[in-house]
Amino acid sequence: MKRKTGSGFRRSVPALAVFGALAVILAYAAAEEGMWPASELGRLGLKAKGLEIAVEDIYSPGGVGLVHAVVQVGATGSFVSPEGLILTNHHVAFGAAQAASSTANDYVRDGFLARTRAEEIEAKGMTARITESFRDVSAEVLGAVKGPMTPEARTKAVQRKIKEIVAGAEKGHPGKRAEVAEMFAGKTYVLFMFSFLKDIRLVYVPPRSIGEFGGEEDNWMWPRHTGDFSFLRAYAAPDGSPADFSKSNVPYRPKKHLQVAPEGAAEGDFVFLLGYPGRTYRHRTSHYLAYEEELRMPDVAGWYDWQIGLMEKMGEGDRAVALKHSARIKGLANTMKNYRGKLQGMDRVGIVDAKRREEKALQAWIDADPGRKKASGDLLGRFAAIYGEVREGHDVGQVMSYLRSHVNLLSWAGAVYEASIERAKKDIEREPAYMDRSFDQTRRRVALGMANFHEPTDKAVLEALVLRAARLPEGKRIAAFAEVAAADDPARAAKEFVGRLYAGTRMGDPEFVKEAWTKSRPELEALGDPVIGLAAALHPLHKKLQALNEAWTGRLDPMSAELQDLKAGFLGRDFVPDANSTLRMTFGRVKGYSPRDAVHYGPFTTLDGVLEKTTGREPFDTPQKLFDLRKAEDFGPYRPQGLGSVPACILYDADTTGGNSGSPVLNARGQLVAVNFDRTFEATINDYAWNADYSRSIGVDVRYVLWVTQKFAGADFLLEEMG
Repeated sequence: MKRKTGSGFRRSVPALAVFGALAVILAYAAAEEGMWPASELGRLGLKAKGLEIAVEDIYSPGGVGLVHAVVQVGATGSFVSPEGLILTNHHVAFGAAQAASSTANDYVRDGFLARTRAEEIEAKGMTARITESFRDVSAEVLGAVKGPMTPEARTKAVQRKIKEIVAGAEKGHPGKRAEVAEMFAGKTYVLFMFSFLKDIRLVYVPPRSIGEFGGEEDNWMWPRHTGDFSFLRAYAAPDGSPADFSKSNVPYRPKKHLQVAPEGAAEGDFVFLLGYPGRTYRHRTSHYLAYEEELRMPDVAGWYDWQIGLMEKMGEGDRAVALKHSARIKGLANTMKNYRGKLQGMDRVGIVDAKRREEKALQAWIDADPGRKKASGDLLGRFAAIYGEVREGHDVGQVMSYLRSHVNLLSWAGAVYEASIERAKKDIEREPAYMDRSFDQTRRRVALGMANFHEPTDKAVLEALVLRAARLPEGKRIAAFAEVAAADDPARAAKEFVGRLYAGTRMGDPEFVKEAWTKSRPELEALGDPVIGLAAALHPLHKKLQALNEAWTGRLDPMSAELQDLKAGFLGRDFVPDANSTLRMTFGRVKGYSPRDAVHYGPFTTLDGVLEKTTGREPFDTPQKLFDLRKAEDFGPYRPQGLGSVPACILYDADTTGGNSGSPVLNARGQLVAVNFDRTFEATINDYAWNADYSRSIGVDVRYVLWVTQKFAGADFLLEEMG
């Protein structure tokens, strides 16, 4: 993955002069910043920074390293035994625990422990991917762009070439999965090959009172006392090949598993993380950041907050309904609080203004050279024009996005209807979700979602969105909701509109949906199902918005590549590609911080803090057994010198983001000392800028993992398995 921008980390004098004013905000100079692709590790001088093992022990082309112990399980996890045992976060395993729960067996509330392999239960919806290899395919991808093309055609040509590369790679590696990731927009693309495991099972999930201690009140906060860990196990066919869930499967034997360091870490220790961070946006322009700050994130945070309130009300007094909503509430609340933290941080730090100053200096540098000015003088202005169009389409785009993703019946009907169109095409021409390689997964996701369907909640969500659509300005209104927009009482009309849909639909019937997947477009339309009819009516607008997005992408990608080259020349350096859910390494030290004047936080919390926070009510309701163990000072070997009890959570300044949940935190010898699960509230803006002063990540200390597993759960056999 050799990057082709800049010339290493050299900085020109003009760049330093301009950029020095921004260093406090953007912290580009900090050595610890960066989510580094595995191919780049040799250039980081990690030995001088504290790493005691060879870089080749982490990653070596063609060899086996620590990267082979790290798995993508929605977020990240790691193999901690030769028998496929995976350590990840409680919140990563939460959805699978919820899917397996009932009012009789409430694994969310009470936790789950399999004392034998036979007792391990299917983690529905979970898969595991292990990165096996990667190679640069930029020339192949960009070779699809030939001659004058419309922006939309450019995007479609790139998408088709990526599908062809993936299909060829998977044909040449049966049983593997391939993915092409864009590393720098419009510039560099990398083909990743994965082992893809489909039989994942629950082994140990602590009760919610431990695994989610503090709930949303403590989410994104420090001090933190959450035992956010769970154990899973990966299974394969007897011959070691990936296989669907089956009782005949056997534990998967990974190429590498991590050794646990039961002594944990100390303040100041060097640590590094391996994982699959989701998305960062550090190379985006001020126009993108301003759109996020002013329109999209406030919209999403408010809408998610409303849904959370609705679902909590629906679940009051009915544990079965509360269980159906639990995973969805957790996901919505996590994003909502994250966005509000970002908005607060962006405002406080002034990220958009800082980016504008950077762009102003860049523009001056471009204009200073006649050649650069002729070629790129209007580049930043073109970004501004595109994001003006994005802003103009925001209101309709958001309503359509919410309709497709947050109304269950309409989402499923949309998928079924779209499948009837896409499945009639050649495989290479289909949307990715409906290609042969993914279609079974698409159907399974819908089937899994149907298990949590609650009609009153779904109706209320759709009513709110229909009313929002009806209140769009004239000229932007959605034809499917014209009768509601024209009504004297739109709120009443929306309620009646939705009532008729749900009274006449069969989209909540799993058998009906199972059969619907097999039907052609005319056959589906002939059924006369009103929700399928609404999905069909909305489909042309969905495709119109999709084409508009593809056109924006087709314009932005080459512009972004051009901007990247200009910034490299201006600053005299190259950059780490933004996170994009591909394997990365980041490093730092165990370290506290000062979020504001006269306040300093240390890097460890302990069991004593758990008990101090306990109120006896959610989300601070601690099991009595923890009090009993503390009173007896039954800490085993897990209380370090200088602390009064077992460490609970740990703080470090490594550069992480969403997707790093479950990442192993490793010491200088490559041994596991914590499991990453969060960032501090101040660090929610890591997606846009990293800063050594306030960017801190949070992990559950491995000593708390081992102590809870052994002393609370009585699962000594898991510690023995881990060695």
